[in-house]
Amino acid sequence: MPRSRNGWVIWLSFAVALLLSVAPMPSFMETGRPLWLALFITYWSLALPHRVGMASAWLLGLGEDVLYGTLLGQNAMTLALITFLVLSLQQRLRMFPLWQQSMVLLVIFGLAQLVQLWLQALTGNRPPTLVFVLPALVSALLWPWVSLALRGVQHRLKVS
Repeated sequence: MPRSRNGWVIWLSFAVALLLSVAPMPSFMETGRPLWLALFITYWSLALPHRVGMASAWLLGLGEDVLYGTLLGQNAMTLALITFLVLSLQQRLRMFPLWQQSMVLLVIFGLAQLVQLWLQALTGNRPPTLVFVLPALVSALLWPWVSLALRGVQHRLKVS
């Protein structure tokens, strides 16, 4: 079995995703903030499923919970759900062109956002409209560019 190399790149990309998740944005764009961490976990779990999986998603989700100050485990649960679905569909997703991957990820991210909505309703913080699903759409539209950028980083730095 070949030895894993440059794992620090994966964790650095997750740190960048966490920073992008809390970076200031204009107020009109805030409702459509992309699911950066979900996008990055999706890429790495598709590219290197032996390195990034459910445990990574859960730990990063707990970090996101702490960063956002939300109920501990809320983001961890949704990121684990996303990773589970991506890993379950991994063989099919890798064969699809990027635009079809985006469509599948729209459904996966949309389901995750609906789980978030449900969890927020249970805690009494329910947003008033279904605009809450907008980040799933924005993330699906960004998927081709995020995927190509991370693939370039992976090949340039020989991450395996």
